[in-house]
Amino acid sequence: MCYAIPGRVVAVDGSAVTVEYYGQYKTARNEFLDIRPGDYIYAQGGYIVERVSGTEAESILAAWKEVFFELQETDLRLSRMPQASSDRKLSRILDQAAEGGPLTDAQAEYLLGLDDPQGIDLLHRTANFLRHKYHGNSCCVHGIIEMGNACTQSCAYCGISRHNRSLKRYRMAREEIIEAVRRAVELGFKALVLQSGQDCYPAGELAALIAELKTAFPLLIFASFGEVSRDELEEFYAAGARGILLRFETSDAELYKGLHPESRLENRLEILRWADEAGFLIVTGGLIGLPGQTRQSIIRDLRLAGELNAEMFSFGPFLPHPATPLAGQNPPRSDDIIKFLAVARLLAPPRAKILVTTGLETLDAEARRRSLQAGCSSVMLNVTPVEYGRLYHIYPNRAHGGESIERQIGDTLDLLKCLGRAPTDLGVQP
Repeated sequence: MCYAIPGRVVAVDGSAVTVEYYGQYKTARNEFLDIRPGDYIYAQGGYIVERVSGTEAESILAAWKEVFFELQETDLRLSRMPQASSDRKLSRILDQAAEGGPLTDAQAEYLLGLDDPQGIDLLHRTANFLRHKYHGNSCCVHGIIEMGNACTQSCAYCGISRHNRSLKRYRMAREEIIEAVRRAVELGFKALVLQSGQDCYPAGELAALIAELKTAFPLLIFASFGEVSRDELEEFYAAGARGILLRFETSDAELYKGLHPESRLENRLEILRWADEAGFLIVTGGLIGLPGQTRQSIIRDLRLAGELNAEMFSFGPFLPHPATPLAGQNPPRSDDIIKFLAVARLLAPPRAKILVTTGLETLDAEARRRSLQAGCSSVMLNVTPVEYGRLYHIYPNRAHGGESIERQIGDTLDLLKCLGRAPTDLGVQP
């Protein structure tokens, strides 16, 4: 199984393209290719990334057909709306969410406060129902390449910040990055995050790299280089990047100041707004378990991610590195984070994907499976060369650290098959 299914173009209206997959119709945006009705294409994140020959596409579609519908049936069975709870208030809230009705902050706070196992299970099941309603059995599987761990910032919790004086720093060479991307593409990836510490590479060098990769490979490229200027964002976009990953981490300005003594929350939010104006797909979110964080601030975090037009919500646990000023904080419980992710599915815009973060998997070996059954619809695999991935030490004991990408792929495919998910991003409903 690869990470994408080709679709057949049935209509083209400027940059808007309607694509058919096994009788389902989706829309995708085309910026880079000459596309006509009857062509076969791959899309990722709502963008067309590659045109393929009819012979190749029909062969792949034939191979996928039987298993695709089997997966759909499995997912439908596992994502049915649960029966009503004896808790009438809970039932009303969940029914309202299932019907697409917006929830109030008070209702969201009530869900975050659930401690009854049966009630939490109903919340998870409702979130999974909505995930299926909005995204079918599609699960976005994308990769990340951590190009360098040098960073100029002094963030109070991050293991690649300047606080960590014992960390061996690295900066992958251009040729090494290109080879890592080539390998990822050969393994089936259609979307990759390029990530580094802030100011690890000059912006011009990054833009040139993005342009080279975009020319050489059929990819949706996400930039994740910390806080950058508006001009740098526009440079990345012109080079061919169409996504940005930058978490605001908290909507509370005081909490943010405690994490980032050299920055302001408004600066980061301004970057995300610039990125949205430029046309980037936005991946953003926050940290759960911050000292002083309240349920109210967590709800504001969720609202903010929606206001920033996030394509994907990325919320992970607060795991301060031992070599930083905030070391020693107790990590949040994985159960609480998965409950939060379920609430996120109820509050997020329908098109938004919910990511299972590596941080959460570090807390709980079963977190990926549990989160995918609680409304999540995206996973990220680390395709950084192992010798460098071990040095991207943002927090200790990272899940999948040292694992080969082949093992990560195998484990991911096995899990998705059990859950009835297709490891692909089929774009958005017309």
